[in-house]
Amino acid sequence: MASSHGSSPAPRPGRDGMYLKERGAPPPRCRSLRSLPDVCPKEPTGEGRGLCDGPSVVADLDRWTVLSSKVNLPAALNDPRLAKRESDFFTKTWGLDFAETEVMPSFYLPNITKEHFAPYLQEMAQRERIHERCKTICPNKDDVEAVSSNNSNHDKSKAELEQVPKIFMKPEFALEDPSTFNSVLPWSHFNSAGGKSSRDVASSKLLQEKLSHYLDVVEVSIARQISLRSDAFFHAMSSQHDLQDRLQDTQRAVAVLRGRIAAIDRVTVQGPLRALRTNLTRNNCVKLHNKLKLMAAVHQTQPTVQLLLSTAEFMGALELISTTKEVLQQELQGVHSFRHLGSQLCELEKLIDKMMVEDFSMYARSDLNRCPRDEPHVLDKERLESLVFGLLRQRKLDFLDIYSEEMIMAVKAIVSLCVAENVLQIEDIDTEVVTKVADQTRLMTFPQWFDLLKNVFESFLLFLQRIKATQTVIKNVVLEVLASTQKLRLLEEAALVQEAPPGPELLQGGGRGAGLPHPRGAVHQRRSERGPAGAPGPELGGGGRGSRTRARWGGARLQQRDSVSGYTETSVSREQSYMSGENMMPSDLELNRVMNTLQELLHTASDVSHDRCVKVLTARAKDGSLERLSSADFVLLSQTVEGFVRDTEDLSGRRIASLRGALQSQANRFVHRFHEERKTKLSLLLDNERWKQAEVPAEFQDLVNSIADGRITLPERKIPGTEDRKPTEFLFVNGQKYAVVGTVLLLIRIFLEYCQCVNDIPSIATDMLTRLSDLLKHFNSRSCQLVLGAGALQVVGLKTITTKNLALASRCLQLVVQYIPVIRAHFETKLQPKQYSVLRHFDHITKDYNDHIAEVSAKLVAIMDSLSEKVLSKYEVKAPMPSAVFRTVCKQMAKMHEAISELLPEEQTQMLFLRINASFKLHLKRQLSRLGVVNDGGPQNGLVVVDVAFYTENVQVLKSLDRLDLNMVEIWEQKR
Repeated sequence: MASSHGSSPAPRPGRDGMYLKERGAPPPRCRSLRSLPDVCPKEPTGEGRGLCDGPSVVADLDRWTVLSSKVNLPAALNDPRLAKRESDFFTKTWGLDFAETEVMPSFYLPNITKEHFAPYLQEMAQRERIHERCKTICPNKDDVEAVSSNNSNHDKSKAELEQVPKIFMKPEFALEDPSTFNSVLPWSHFNSAGGKSSRDVASSKLLQEKLSHYLDVVEVSIARQISLRSDAFFHAMSSQHDLQDRLQDTQRAVAVLRGRIAAIDRVTVQGPLRALRTNLTRNNCVKLHNKLKLMAAVHQTQPTVQLLLSTAEFMGALELISTTKEVLQQELQGVHSFRHLGSQLCELEKLIDKMMVEDFSMYARSDLNRCPRDEPHVLDKERLESLVFGLLRQRKLDFLDIYSEEMIMAVKAIVSLCVAENVLQIEDIDTEVVTKVADQTRLMTFPQWFDLLKNVFESFLLFLQRIKATQTVIKNVVLEVLASTQKLRLLEEAALVQEAPPGPELLQGGGRGAGLPHPRGAVHQRRSERGPAGAPGPELGGGGRGSRTRARWGGARLQQRDSVSGYTETSVSREQSYMSGENMMPSDLELNRVMNTLQELLHTASDVSHDRCVKVLTARAKDGSLERLSSADFVLLSQTVEGFVRDTEDLSGRRIASLRGALQSQANRFVHRFHEERKTKLSLLLDNERWKQAEVPAEFQDLVNSIADGRITLPERKIPGTEDRKPTEFLFVNGQKYAVVGTVLLLIRIFLEYCQCVNDIPSIATDMLTRLSDLLKHFNSRSCQLVLGAGALQVVGLKTITTKNLALASRCLQLVVQYIPVIRAHFETKLQPKQYSVLRHFDHITKDYNDHIAEVSAKLVAIMDSLSEKVLSKYEVKAPMPSAVFRTVCKQMAKMHEAISELLPEEQTQMLFLRINASFKLHLKRQLSRLGVVNDGGPQNGLVVVDVAFYTENVQVLKSLDRLDLNMVEIWEQKR
């Protein structure tokens, strides 16, 4: 039998999934015992001349045949190592690394489940039960004998095998192991001390016979097992022989098929192939002719480039160089005569790069250093576009840096030029003595300097407009190149999609093998259709060349170049050559980067312009002249600067903070001086205030009326006719009359000045609000010191602080409180939402003012309280009535009422006299309690009632106190 090492290698899949044996493997030689079932049907033949009995190579492509079997049956049957051969059925042949895989279920067989057999099982269940019952009652004789025979043989074999010692059955049995050897062959039988005796010989023979018996038992058992599997062995051998016969038939069929194929090749293939080769040779000759003409055209490249450079046609020269380099790399690669032309063209291209950079630098310098008063149009737009196209083509993406440097130098020159122009018109400034620009600006008067500032602003606006116009031209060029790049990409994708499948006509292509399309086959085909290109002639240096070669890269139509390159390409093929060859243009990412830099160019110009304006502003403010400006002049300056900032922000499209910051710094200084002046003025007014009621001029009443109408501003000019109107005694605000002092009238005008300043300069709203809060606090605290604290006695020289002074101060404070919400609402409209927190200052101020007003009221009550306590302490209940004490109290009440009734509103007067009355009742009650007078209807009680009635009548007869409920019953102690 053959060993397992003689099996053929694993099958490999052939075409359409059929498994074929490796070529060259020798077929096994076995004689056929009996035939297998026919698994290879006869090959169908249409004409009756095929093989009748041989296997069909065509029909058996998708069938499983015995050739697909790779099991070495002899090796599987003769493997003595394992009882269950199924576990190493394949590893014996293909090695221990072979792993069984799960066989995929067939897609053509249905998935059979137990439910498919349910009807059959139901039908056969009754019969099966009857059959089993019959078998139990009457068992089959043959089965009983066979079972008994098998059982007896098995029991006999098992009994015989049990005679063999267990040591021989162990997997680790090895005679080379001394312990195992001593157990099987005890040396005591052979090494007796007295030599060999008959007893030792008998023991040795007995041991030998025992081992022979064990061997016979094992051999008999093995023979029995082989006899049980003999049928399967012989069946496998017969199948092996039949398989060899089938293979021989297949070999004969393959030989016949190969002969037929050879005849077909000889009759129908060789002739057409010869014709195709001849046609290919002809096409190659045509290509060689065209190649020679192309070489002649390329030879004229350098003279043509020199001619284009002499007319500054950089774009045309670059296009010609790029086209020639592309032709050298793709069409004329390896031509010995052109081995130096590529490096020469590269050097020429570098020279053009330098020329373009220098030309662009000169253009930027001439454009930016023009007279500032020139119109903001683009200087030589065609030249700029040509330069930008050329620089982008050469990937010189830093050309904007050159423009930026020239721009910064031009900005510096603009300020110097404007100062020089203005200084020439001023005779007081000697430019030979005062040479520095900053010193010259400080020698100017404010109107002269303001004219200079407006001149600088106007020049910078024109300068920025000129830069924006240039930026727009460059931006359009970059966008055009970006759009062209995307269009080329789409055209290339469309060309790839629309490319026809290779056919016989492509065999005429570029000689890269039959049936393989040339990458530029479509271009070659179009050239061949147009016929040979004309040879270069003397028109290479013609005058119309410059305008034609300035065409933008990647446009809708690329101009033909018959006179330069010797061949013509359509727009698609030319654009594809740019994309597939040396990609000179920047990528989309680089172009977007250029766009961002271009946008930043205008931002940089705006920032630099503002920085120079800041220097003009700070040079003037160095000696503090801007702080000393009047409010009108500073507002005019602020409005002018704000207008310039807005115009530049509209041009650049972003917020610029430098000039605003400088103006804000000056505004803060102006606000500080503005506030200090008014605070000092208010302090002087308060220190000279005698706290007497002042007349109200008509202009102040008109001012208050305008505030009531919502106009929180000062009138621009004095209203005509106010001089003829007489002053009034009171100030009327929202229907209420206010008796005021002159300082409060001026305070109203002062805080309107603050509001007007915020209207004109919104940027200082926060700072101005803080300063106005400080001013209002100062008025409150200083008036409190002068009136409540009696400071006016020393400052102004008043003899005493009267109730009229107190009432007038209270009414002035109430007027200020009336306007605090108006001021707050006005400032709130000028603040950003995030700045609303500063408005809390008005809440604190309102509380301080209300506290001050309450203190004044308490002071008025305290004056009468001390008077009542002093007078009532001397009260005695005796005639005559009314008593002198009550007469004195009523007289003082009348004086108090006369002093405050015209100054304070009616409600406040009533509240004051209610509090005074409560104080009077308290002191009277204490005095009556001290005197022991009670409400018992006695004589003393009657006298007190008379005094009280007198007091009540005198109080209620006062103006606006007639309905005042004095509740005099409370003077009596309640009975317990």
